[in-house]
Amino acid sequence: MAAALPLDDQLCFSLYATSMAITRAYKPMLDQLGITYPQYLVLHALWEEDGRTVGAIAERLALESSTVTPLVKRLEAAGFVARQRNPSDERQVQVRLTPRGAEMRESCGCLAETLLERAGMDGEALGILNRGVQRLWKALRESQPA
Repeated sequence: MAAALPLDDQLCFSLYATSMAITRAYKPMLDQLGITYPQYLVLHALWEEDGRTVGAIAERLALESSTVTPLVKRLEAAGFVARQRNPSDERQVQVRLTPRGAEMRESCGCLAETLLERAGMDGEALGILNRGVQRLWKALRESQPA
């Protein structure tokens, strides 16, 4: 049986450790804004398309609806979003940005700038890296059994 590669030679560990480092880099700024990284992701999904259902947010973030629901509830309690039942399908809960949630987008613009600064990379290099990771993610999703 072949020996396992050292952690630093394993792509899965590199991606995991990088994700953790990015989250730590964002944390002080998100703390100032009063939101967590997962809440930031929910807001970001709504900045892309406001009025998504909880299920659509979960799908966009590659999460389960049961994970997204408590995030949305906390964002609602903080005044960033409002939830309402879809009038045409009561089983669906639509989530809409409040004015405060929409304004938060401007405050979060500095996150990407901070990442570029801390990574010591320009936007083009980071974009190339991101597209490569996205191709890997897409290939892995498509190869999973249904």
